Amino acid sequence: MKRALAASLAIGLGLAGPAAGQQQPAQRPPAQRPPPAQPAPAPEPPPTAYEPDLLRLAETIGSLALLRQLCSGPEASQWRQRMSELIDAEGTSPGARERLAGAYNRGYRGFALTYRACTPSAREAAARLSEDGEKLSRRLAGRFGG
Repeated sequence: MKRALAASLAIGLGLAGPAAGQQQPAQRPPAQRPPPAQPAPAPEPPPTAYEPDLLRLAETIGSLALLRQLCSGPEASQWRQRMSELIDAEGTSPGARERLAGAYNRGYRGFALTYRACTPSAREAAARLSEDGEKLSRRLAGRFGG
């Protein structure tokens, strides 16, 4: 009787082993660990105080690159190189480089939609952009230059 009581308690508590001839229940495979998390990319530094003027200068350079090319300006081939130098100097992060290149491209494409040949208005636009670029350069150098 004690055996029957012990057996019924063991079965009731789930402690009894399988009866002869019964298969053991399938065991769960061990839990797979998730792959190690990849380190998060370093956060993008906040924009600099002079970035709006710098982006405006990049856009101006892009505009002048197109207009000087159309009007066969003597320095037409130099604008792309100047922009590359600006990106190298000021593009301290991938995001900053992308913003500068995007501003250059906006300026170039914006004027490409309007001008397809050198016209008097294209020459006037180039002269004004050149003045604006010069003012921006001086302001940036005066306020933030070392």
